Amino acid sequence: MGLDDKLDNAKDRVTGRAKETAGASTDNEELRDEGRGQQTEADVKDAGEKVKDAAHKVGDAFKR
Repeated sequence: MGLDDKLDNAKDRVTGRAKETAGASTDNEELRDEGRGQQTEADVKDAGEKVKDAAHKVGDAFKR
């Protein structure tokens, strides 16, 4: 996973956490849910990047 991807996902996770906290403190369920969704999206992107990295490692192993 590239550094840019890691930074983007971390930014999305932090922003999502802030939205969730703000929504919870103001009883704004829509904002809270949006924050949770943004965090989940960042987690899914991380998982996808890890799968891509693993696939590259497997491909490299077969090239030897």
